[in-house]
Amino acid sequence: MTVTQLARRCGLSRSTVLYYESVRVLKPPLRTSSNYRAYGEKDVARLEQVCVYRNAGLGLADIRAILDRPESDASGILKRRMVEINAEIQALRGHQRAILKLLQHKFSFGRKKVITKEKWVSIMKASGFSEADMHKWHAEFERSAPEEHQEFLTFLHIPKDEIRSIREWSKKEKHA
Repeated sequence: MTVTQLARRCGLSRSTVLYYESVRVLKPPLRTSSNYRAYGEKDVARLEQVCVYRNAGLGLADIRAILDRPESDASGILKRRMVEINAEIQALRGHQRAILKLLQHKFSFGRKKVITKEKWVSIMKASGFSEADMHKWHAEFERSAPEEHQEFLTFLHIPKDEIRSIREWSKKEKHA
């Protein structure tokens, strides 16, 4: 079958299948005499396994490790991912607590009520955020909405030099 047929059969886009091949999650298929990719049932089975693991939230490197080394401990990889997911859930619950606390304080960006950096940090800490969590929060804010991040930092009445510093390390921070 062609790459398009394989993609349709597994509910993926053609480009996703080609990407999986490029990162070696899928093995390079045989080629026809016209140099077209020719996938077989073995490729379908592997791609279906990839989809199952992707739906479980595994990264491609972990999926490749599981599929390429049957002797590897798939349960170890799955348990590690479960721990990671639990940590992500805890971080999200912390975000929820921070938002709820802000809503309880009738927090508003555009109103007369003023919130300072110190008050914001105390709310975040009271919601369970560590310094590392706050750094990740800033990094994600900077990555996903840099203009709004600048506006928020300005709203907190942080000096311009400190804002520049926060935004610089936020851009360098690695976020998973």
